[in-house]
Amino acid sequence: MSRFRVSAAIALVAGFLLIYFVWATEANPGSSYRFKLGLDLAGGTELVYKADMSQTPAAERSDALSALQGVVERRVNLFGVAEPLVQTEQASALSGTTEDRLIVDLPGVTDIKAAVAALGQTPTLEFRLATTTTVGTTTETVYAPTGLTGRYLSSATLGFGSGATSGLSAPQVILNFNSDGAKLFEKITRENVGRQLAIFLDGQPISSPVIQEAIPGGQATITGHFTATEARDLVRNLNFGALPVPISLESSSAVGPTLGSVAISAGVMAGIIGFAIVALFMIAWYRLPGMIATLALVEYLAFMLAVIKVIPVTLTASGIAGLIISVGMAVDANVLIFERTKEELREGKGAREAVHIGFSRAWTAIRDGHLTMIISGVILFWLGTSIVQGFALVFVLGVLASFVSAVTLSRVFLLAIVPEHKEGVWKFLMGSGIHNA
Repeated sequence: MSRFRVSAAIALVAGFLLIYFVWATEANPGSSYRFKLGLDLAGGTELVYKADMSQTPAAERSDALSALQGVVERRVNLFGVAEPLVQTEQASALSGTTEDRLIVDLPGVTDIKAAVAALGQTPTLEFRLATTTTVGTTTETVYAPTGLTGRYLSSATLGFGSGATSGLSAPQVILNFNSDGAKLFEKITRENVGRQLAIFLDGQPISSPVIQEAIPGGQATITGHFTATEARDLVRNLNFGALPVPISLESSSAVGPTLGSVAISAGVMAGIIGFAIVALFMIAWYRLPGMIATLALVEYLAFMLAVIKVIPVTLTASGIAGLIISVGMAVDANVLIFERTKEELREGKGAREAVHIGFSRAWTAIRDGHLTMIISGVILFWLGTSIVQGFALVFVLGVLASFVSAVTLSRVFLLAIVPEHKEGVWKFLMGSGIHNA
């Protein structure tokens, strides 16, 4: 019994430290471990952009959309918006076709105009080959896409070179491509010597150099007619991330902080009431084991809240729901254990022996039940939308923690205090419902 008492004491101290950590970090406004709240709780702005994939080959659209997501995410992060969420989706349009969309959630930003400004005007960079065509008596220059766009850009730097006419130092923007972009750029220049390779920014040509020879190494130079300030701004914007495909703002909506605070209060109140009812039932029906289960649940909640803070998990209303449901899973496991223990007590086993056997007999049911819940949660997270993913993530973490709480903590606490035999008051304490064991 002594080793269980030592383990129980360590578990109690750990639980107290977890509770203190959760309280202290939340009470300190400057703590980096305060709860990170999602858009529905903290308030903020949601921007929905439509991605124009008309010039992107079908086989490359998935990669282009992923690249677009990464670029916009970096751009938002540079402006210091707390816990932004950038995600992509395919939605059905009124015409019956599908649209690729980018959804940007900005918690804490309730001014839509400020949110759009924070995202900024990220440039769309692309290289096009000039082709001369004749229609009737009219000769036109058409610029055909080459597939080389800002998605292949790794960095941009500011340089200065001699001007073509004045000879004076003129600002230049030097582009550096990634390995795939370098190969594509070399292939384009090698196969099109003597042709113009125009550089388009946001759909407008800013430079139209003639390819003199194949250019290896993945570096290109823009020598457009702009000032040093304009060149510096262009370098900055390109380094923020050149969009691989054009996007346009389709819709925007704001969630006020008042609505968010109401959702938080409702979620917290639901959690407290639910926990209180469960604890009262467990204590009233299972007596001492019920009190032990309630203590284990308190430690479980402290552990879960600490994990949510440290990872950190962005809490949403659906995430709070997942946490509350996982409490029910922890209670369910304890009920299985206590019912098996009660059966052993009725057969005349000693209290400690009944506890050992009860945990052993309930193990397979608890294991299988938690495993199926974890599988369900993983599938929900894998296939669900952002709202479902928030629920699934917290739910899976909660199921894992409740498994440890029910199988380990409850067992350690019970074996630390339960005697070998069920005599006197112990007979009542180890009983359940309206019957004694």
